[in-house]
Amino acid sequence: MTTILQVDNIEKYYGSKGNLTKALDRISFQVEEGEFIGIMGPSGSGKTTLLNCVSTIDTITSGHITINQRDITKLKRNALSKFRREELGFIFQDFNLLDTLTAYENIALALTIQKAKPSQIKNRIQDVAKKLDIEDVLNKYPYQMSGGQKQRVASARALITNPSLILADEPTGALDSKASRILLDSMEKLNEAYHATIMMVTHDAFTASYAHRILFIKDGRIFNELIRGNDTRKTFFNKIIEVVTLLGGDSSNVL
Repeated sequence: MTTILQVDNIEKYYGSKGNLTKALDRISFQVEEGEFIGIMGPSGSGKTTLLNCVSTIDTITSGHITINQRDITKLKRNALSKFRREELGFIFQDFNLLDTLTAYENIALALTIQKAKPSQIKNRIQDVAKKLDIEDVLNKYPYQMSGGQKQRVASARALITNPSLILADEPTGALDSKASRILLDSMEKLNEAYHATIMMVTHDAFTASYAHRILFIKDGRIFNELIRGNDTRKTFFNKIIEVVTLLGGDSSNVL
C-alpha cells in the first residue's frame, strides 16, 4: 500500500499572543492510495481547518503534512501553487463552476492549462463523463444544469488531471436527497474505477456512510475512528450515528 497523505502531529493556532485559539491539537493520521476517508465533527471542531491545511489553502503552526511523498509545509508560494494544481483535486459545496464555460470546457480547463493534446482531453472527458452519467450535459452551461449535474461535473473536473488526492468539502451540502445519493454513488464509482484517493469533510451521517473510514474530530483532536470493513453501508451508518450522538451532533438523518 502506498501512503498518499501523511499528517504528523500538526497544530494550528489562530489569533495573537494573549488571545490564542488552538484549532488543531497534535493531529496525526495517514491515508492510503485508493482510500475514501471521511472527516466528521461538530461545528467548531476543527474539521474544516484540517481540510484547509491539507488543501494548502491554510498553513499549519507546527507539524508536517506530506502528500505523495512531498512535505507541503516546506514548499514556497510558487511551488505550492504548482503542487496544488497538479496534485490536488477539489469538490466544493457550491460547485465553483465557471458560468461562461460549458460543462465540457469546465472539465477540460485544468488539462488545457497542463497543455494536454485536444484528442487526449476529449478521450479522458468522455471516459469520466460516462462513468458519472453526465454525457448529456457536456455542452450545457451551469445555469442549464441541476444542482446534482453541476456537482457531478465538478467531480469530473476534480478527477480529470489524475490528482494524488481529491478533497471534498461538504459535497452534498447544496443538494436534495435524490441528487445527494446520485452524487455519492458517482463518487463511489470514481473511487473504485480510478482507485481515486478521496478525503471528504461532512456533517451528514448518510454521506459519511459511503466512506471506507471515518475520523471524528472534537476540540481539534481525533476523538474516534470507525473502519467500515465488511459492514453494509446501513450497518456502518448506524455505527456513525452512535459516535455522532456521543459527539453531541444531529442523529436525525436516516437511510
